[in-house]
Amino acid sequence: MEYILTIVVPVYNEEGNLKRVEKELLNYIKIASVTTSVLFVNDGSKDQSQDLIEVICSRNDAFHFITFKENKGLSAAIKAGFDTVQSELVGYIDSDLQTTPEDFNLLLEYIDTNDLVTGVRINRKDSFIKRMSSKLANGIRRAFTKDGMDDTGCPLKIIRTSYAKQIPMFRGLHRFLPAMVMLQNGKVIQIPVRHFPRIAGTAKFGLRNRLINPLMDCFAYLWMKKRYINYKIDKQD
Repeated sequence: MEYILTIVVPVYNEEGNLKRVEKELLNYIKIASVTTSVLFVNDGSKDQSQDLIEVICSRNDAFHFITFKENKGLSAAIKAGFDTVQSELVGYIDSDLQTTPEDFNLLLEYIDTNDLVTGVRINRKDSFIKRMSSKLANGIRRAFTKDGMDDTGCPLKIIRTSYAKQIPMFRGLHRFLPAMVMLQNGKVIQIPVRHFPRIAGTAKFGLRNRLINPLMDCFAYLWMKKRYINYKIDKQD
């Protein structure tokens, strides 16, 4: 089957969530507005995540995986997924399922006229500190990038694969996806999506990598923006 959308699911020590991930994504594939497959990217998990991923993929034709030899971080997992997929569109969702695959259909409604559609989490079910640090980090990043996005950390996005494959690799990439698409003169839009509490597993980000590291990444982005090469071929023989 030829798939229009591939959903990339980064995984790091999420054995407690993976059976639910399988169920939710299988249910979504049945109602998806385009033909959809799933790509797990195991970011060097130390628990039983890989064993579960292999079982899930063995019993579902639309599920596939790649596995890192060692942990490289969320941005590396997302970029590896982007580089691997062959479908016209690539989606991204976290394996903690604090967003629901069902809302991919909301994003798909806008992809025909945009190159990246990102969710904005409404009624967030996170702690007060997490919500405030995220709001502050988004404000700082927005001031640097001028991308106009309110919630770039939202783990629910759809991107045209041709744009996703052109995004350069760097740590903190996942917070700058809209800005990196805009550097390619792509169109981006944000759409409200639902948010849910984490049921299993533990959060992988603390105060440092929500505030301090993103601030440092903003300076790296400004350096990249100034030196970014973007061109269009006018004629070709």
